[in-house]
Amino acid sequence: MSLSDIGKDWTELGKSDPLWAVLTEPGRRHGKWSDAEFMATGIIQVNDDLDWLERHGICVPRGRALDFGCGAGRLTNALAKHFPEVVGVDIAEPMLQEARRLDRSGGRVRFVHRAAPDLACFENDSFDLVYTDRVLQHLPPDLARGYLRELLRVARPGGAVVVGIPDRAKHPLVGLGARMIPPAVLRFVQRRVLRYPAPMRMHPMPRHDIAAVATAHGGLLRGTKQYGRDPIWRHVRHVILMGGGAETGLLSAASAPAAAPARPPGRRRPVTQP
Repeated sequence: MSLSDIGKDWTELGKSDPLWAVLTEPGRRHGKWSDAEFMATGIIQVNDDLDWLERHGICVPRGRALDFGCGAGRLTNALAKHFPEVVGVDIAEPMLQEARRLDRSGGRVRFVHRAAPDLACFENDSFDLVYTDRVLQHLPPDLARGYLRELLRVARPGGAVVVGIPDRAKHPLVGLGARMIPPAVLRFVQRRVLRYPAPMRMHPMPRHDIAAVATAHGGLLRGTKQYGRDPIWRHVRHVILMGGGAETGLLSAASAPAAAPARPPGRRRPVTQP
């Protein structure tokens, strides 16, 4: 599946049922999320994650934040309560139109349409916090890893990258099916049987893959926490600290050592290599 195909699918989802496409909670299809309820979930989530970091001595500078795959702006607006400048990026213009409609930030947020396999619109070391949740899972693994490298590239030394993505299916057969079912079959089932406006394919990424990409690009995976009650996928969020920080404390027993590596000199945009 190409990035163009993914963009078309999310454009259709953004036109048809944008809030449900972002949060596919039972009983919320066909416009049954109210604006207030939808946006409140973002505030709760961002507050909880920032508290999670701070409880363990991770103090992200409160300058500039990026919400990658911002969708309808649920998390972008929540981040704007903590950062004076927030940029939301998404592949689907209808999603961004909905995000602009729901924007309550008072000018703190800027929304950007980006349909390229990189974040070349941003310079290196541009953001104190880079945040993405429920986004990379919908991309083929090579493309997701490429975007993860870009998220690390635009994060400043001493800043953090928070990545929410399932690390595995809760049943081995589901994981096998996710890898083996042809995209055309999945599209047929989701569109014709489940009646989705457009298909949403799932690709988990194991923790060790996240850690490897982080280490190779100047970051250190410092913690992972599970969240949600999805019966099919084990959803987790990871925090990666970028080289140059003075943070202390570990977020989990499995985390890497506390000393963050120095950022590799001359690190530039990895925009084409998987």
